[in-house]
Amino acid sequence: MTSDGRYVLNGDWSIAWPGPYEVAGTRLHYARAPDGTESLEAPGPTDEDLHVMVLLQEPNPGIEYEFWLPRGHPQPGRGDASPLRQPQPRGAGSPPPQEPPVSPAPAPPPRPWASGRSQRIRHFCQSDFVFQGRILARRLVGQETRYEVEVKTPYRHRFPLVPREYVWVPNTCGCPPLREGGQYLLMARRHVNYERTLNRLLLQDGGYARPWTPREDRLVREAARHCPQPRPP
Repeated sequence: MTSDGRYVLNGDWSIAWPGPYEVAGTRLHYARAPDGTESLEAPGPTDEDLHVMVLLQEPNPGIEYEFWLPRGHPQPGRGDASPLRQPQPRGAGSPPPQEPPVSPAPAPPPRPWASGRSQRIRHFCQSDFVFQGRILARRLVGQETRYEVEVKTPYRHRFPLVPREYVWVPNTCGCPPLREGGQYLLMARRHVNYERTLNRLLLQDGGYARPWTPREDRLVREAARHCPQPRPP
């Protein structure tokens, strides 16, 4: 993707043919091997930033990258070829390779998780995603907690939901304490960063997370009558 948000390859859920592409002031050569491995090569120099995004539905094999700077340009060291391994924010599946353990900073005391009729209605109306989900796995990633969730019953979604999602919580204290195998009613917001390279479900501190029960199902359907229904995505 170019810096202004235009896809160069494989954007908008379409697959590009292998071959040369003129982009960022250089010719980019895109290749796909029979084993599914993809490569991008460009002689450069580039005249704008390029963003590489990866959608995974299997274990993350990592990304290897290598670049060259102009002669006379300050060199950042000899490590100009490096593997890049990071978890994906959307599209849950098999977890990526383990990163080195991180010692998180002490988390501030969490705010109470919402309950009560007025809070339920407020969170329902302000949330981008409201659904019943089963917790498949929990993992600490940096200073955040990532839950892999099976989406069972969607009540509200302003953006598309897939059957398995990653839901992120901005702390590592286990707040809310979502138990693996447990089913919960979750109300989350869509989080897109400034560069629009990160798109994920965020369960905010002080948000709504309750164990799912038939009563909770009835109450959340009742809450839906108190705010405008979102248009289909």
